[in-house]
Amino acid sequence: MMDKYGQILINNSTKLDATIDDCGEILKLAIAIVEDKSKKATIVLLRKISEVVSNSNYNVEAKRAAKALNSSLIEFYGYTTIQEICNLNEETDNDTRSLQDLLDELNSLVGLEKVKSRVNDLIAYQKVQKMRCEKNLHLVKNTLHLAFTGNPGTGKTTVARIVGRIYKRIGLLSKGHFVEVSRTDLIAGYQGQTALKVKKVIERAKGGVLFIDEAYSITENDHSDSYGRECLTELTKALEDYREDLVVIVAGYTEPMKKFFESNPGLKSRFNTFIEFDDYSPDELDEILTSMCEKNDYTLENEVKKKIHLYFEQKVASKDENFANGRLVRNIYDDLVMNHARRVVNIDDPGISVLSTIKVEDFIFASDETGMIL
Repeated sequence: MMDKYGQILINNSTKLDATIDDCGEILKLAIAIVEDKSKKATIVLLRKISEVVSNSNYNVEAKRAAKALNSSLIEFYGYTTIQEICNLNEETDNDTRSLQDLLDELNSLVGLEKVKSRVNDLIAYQKVQKMRCEKNLHLVKNTLHLAFTGNPGTGKTTVARIVGRIYKRIGLLSKGHFVEVSRTDLIAGYQGQTALKVKKVIERAKGGVLFIDEAYSITENDHSDSYGRECLTELTKALEDYREDLVVIVAGYTEPMKKFFESNPGLKSRFNTFIEFDDYSPDELDEILTSMCEKNDYTLENEVKKKIHLYFEQKVASKDENFANGRLVRNIYDDLVMNHARRVVNIDDPGISVLSTIKVEDFIFASDETGMIL
């Protein structure tokens, strides 16, 4: 019986197939992956996805469908398996930026003021501890591991990557690379193998950052999941054994993460720093959208800016725990660009201004789940 990840993969492959009119080829590849775990089909499908995303001949709708298929492929296999299939090497981080460049990147992120303040304090503390160690002064033994909590789209993964690279620059990590995993990468299908999977992931991540998003999914079955308990036992041991050259960052929604830490007595004590990522305000969402547009040579007219700001205010006022934050902005941006393209394509010989200006008529939302009419 096909699991939900296999079904999502098939559904998304069908959508991309229809969008780029690939005569069923993408669907055939997806079926080979779901039924046979075909490595050859996986590599061919990844190449097709990459071609759609990077080729300017494909429209925004096709690129969005390709990205959705890529995400579902990763969910189906898990990050680790994808990397093994493609022979990707994540053992070193090739980022050559200086410590100041990385700090500038962190501090330039929109909003997240409390997060940036906590991370800057953390970095200052670790730098001083490093200097004290070099002078043979007494050190307080604590870990580098972090817990990020908050709603989706608030920058948790972005900050995690920056922290890893900063830790490398100040000499706390030997490699500074970034390994992102999910429940699929950590938990095996039968008893006794989960510990081996966790050990393999830890071995790859040593010297860098291991990022576990939606970490609470490890114990999602109300603590009755023996595989989840096996995973946490091995993970908790690694948190202590490799604390000198490994940073583990766990992330997820605030309330489920509280239950996650309650699921293993020794787990919470392995984490010294807990950072809450607040939702973005309407003004911050405006700023993120403007930045996206500027990076891609688009300009928002004042009238559409006002209408989108009103939309953001309404979304923030009616938000729940699934409020998408930055992902909401990404969806708005993609729709604006697509609607702009539909309008401009029929204009004879459009100039630079026409090709780059997004007007109020490009913001087309009849209504949404909140009942708002725009």
